Amino acid sequence: MASVEIAVDGSILEGGGQILRNSGSLSCILQKAIKVSNIRAKRSKPGLRPQHLTGLQLIADLCGGRLIGGNIGSTEIALHPGHMKSGSFTADTQTAGSICLLLQAALPCLLYSKTQTTLNLYGGTNAEMAPQIDYFTMVFQPIVSRMGLQFDCDIQKRGYFPKGGGAVEVRVHPILHLQPINLTDFGKITCIRGRSFVAGVLPIKVAHATSRSAQNLIQRQLPGIPVHIESIKEASAVGAGSGIIITAETSTGCILAGSALGKRGLPAENVGQTAAEMLLQNLQHEACVDEYLQDQLILLMALAKGQSMLKCGPISMHTQTAIHTAQLLTESKFTIKETSESTNVITCDGIGFVNPNL
Repeated sequence: MASVEIAVDGSILEGGGQILRNSGSLSCILQKAIKVSNIRAKRSKPGLRPQHLTGLQLIADLCGGRLIGGNIGSTEIALHPGHMKSGSFTADTQTAGSICLLLQAALPCLLYSKTQTTLNLYGGTNAEMAPQIDYFTMVFQPIVSRMGLQFDCDIQKRGYFPKGGGAVEVRVHPILHLQPINLTDFGKITCIRGRSFVAGVLPIKVAHATSRSAQNLIQRQLPGIPVHIESIKEASAVGAGSGIIITAETSTGCILAGSALGKRGLPAENVGQTAAEMLLQNLQHEACVDEYLQDQLILLMALAKGQSMLKCGPISMHTQTAIHTAQLLTESKFTIKETSESTNVITCDGIGFVNPNL
């Protein structure tokens, strides 16, 4: 078991939960003990919240590790990893905490297990300040499959704020090593798809109004591009919720998205417009990944065997933080080259980490 702790400053750059997730994942994968201080120092309520603690406990379970200081409100923790396990694991935020953020922490770890592993995750499927589970399946999943990352995701029940209660089962297939990814050619937009949804007491007409608003704006800005946004009444859900996610696919296989969640008192038309504007803003740079995918790929690029390249729009603080954490805990090398006023290319020489369990 690793013993010398690598110091991680949780207040660096973005200063939020992402540092915990990424450093915890890399600790588990690389068998390196970490000590994270100043946890979420830049948040209004610093320290561990239930969602972050659940993610850390899940990582510790996956690698038979020892978590020190794992209490709500803790501003310092240490993680001493053991050996990677396989089988079935469960994590429950017991709140509307994001299931997707649990997946961000756990999924990379499970690539390096010995056999297929199943995660049963409970919490919020469509939460604010986090990717919707639909983003995970519609954008993240098809893109990372290029790196050899294969998993199945079964959304069994939707869970909305404030109760949560959503249920997702994810089955992850181990790999020998990750392949590098090259997303530098935007190509041309071929189609735009989406899903506008309601759950609970909300009527389907809310979903229709949301999708119409988004579709009208997109068609005005991108005439000639086919747009299909499905309106759905969720059959199985805890609580009431609404929202929309829209994706644009290009001829070179890029997928970019825009999304928004409904709120009490907010017209459905505004929700659709917000999602459409987000998508259009992401598309205007002709970047190959949107602002949310760019930081989620950094850890995987660091572990991959070979050189990865991403054409991005403006580099987000989350991405800068992910790069800092990856370089701190691995020997990967990142460079950022500005290619225009609004686009950059991130290049990474990955460490080619090989699954020691296969």
